[in-house]
Amino acid sequence: MGGISNRMKEVKRRRHRRQKLVKFQSKLKKATTSEKLVMADKLRKMTAGCDGLIARMGLEDRKRN
Repeated sequence: MGGISNRMKEVKRRRHRRQKLVKFQSKLKKATTSEKLVMADKLRKMTAGCDGLIARMGLEDRKRN
């Protein structure tokens, strides 16, 4: 009968995404161009609102062709 509600699952996903974004932002300072490409790809897969995040982090110029 128990289990976790859908609302709590979504809250958990959001918190985990937020933690990942903090890690990405700290790594961004030392990242090379190829690492930034990987970060942008991971952001695209991770969240639907990735366009704003990629633009805010300055990764939009490094899209793959």
